[in-house]
Amino acid sequence: MKRILYCTTLCLVLAGSSCKKIDNYAAPAETLTGTVLDAGLGTGVQTEIGSGGTRVKLLETSWSATPTPLYFVGKQDGTFNNTKVFAATYKVSVEGAFVPLVQTDASGATTVDKSQTITLKGTANLTFNVEPFLRIDWVGNPVTNADGTVSVQFKVTRGTTQTAFLSDVTDIFLFISDTQYDGNNNYDPRYSNQVTYAGTTGTALLGTTLTFTTKTALPKSQTYYLRVGARTGYGLKQYNYNAPKAIAIP
Repeated sequence: MKRILYCTTLCLVLAGSSCKKIDNYAAPAETLTGTVLDAGLGTGVQTEIGSGGTRVKLLETSWSATPTPLYFVGKQDGTFNNTKVFAATYKVSVEGAFVPLVQTDASGATTVDKSQTITLKGTANLTFNVEPFLRIDWVGNPVTNADGTVSVQFKVTRGTTQTAFLSDVTDIFLFISDTQYDGNNNYDPRYSNQVTYAGTTGTALLGTTLTFTTKTALPKSQTYYLRVGARTGYGLKQYNYNAPKAIAIP
């Protein structure tokens, strides 16, 4: 997709040369917004911010049948919002720690396509229903122990029954941060606690109440955010998350 028109004059020995660049397109000003929902629960799919989280994929079919993909990342709560998109026709999908909306076979042929095609002019709001690989649910609230550490309880379950996406659980991570935007790209390693599993060991824990405790005591007179991430060995091995919980250490 080219938005810049270049015009170059002839270079003359006596007259010299000049080069002029003309941008004859308005800046992108259309808005694409939406939500990635857990198809089984109807709630937003929790993710991390940044490159390790859910991203929105745009294929602009106005100009080419084989366009170069454009991406932008979603928010932590499963929503996304981009106010700087060119008006055009797009094939839109989302990618993350869930069953792919677009799937291909060994030959490269598309076997599943749950993308959405839109002609964007003004604002478009999309909803994608996906099946997360895992779901993480809090059990109760974080508890401060006598030694100053903090313990949490939670359950990890499957978010899909599709056999091809039932890879074994590789690790579970209790992330600790001083902001609510904690996750694999933003956590304090002094307190966060990761447990890795070999083979089916982690998978055998699915559906049970698990207790994780911070590595060390959390400093007093501060507020911390705790969040659990779990992942399988499928694909990019991204984490599924629960929502952050805050705890104030007096």
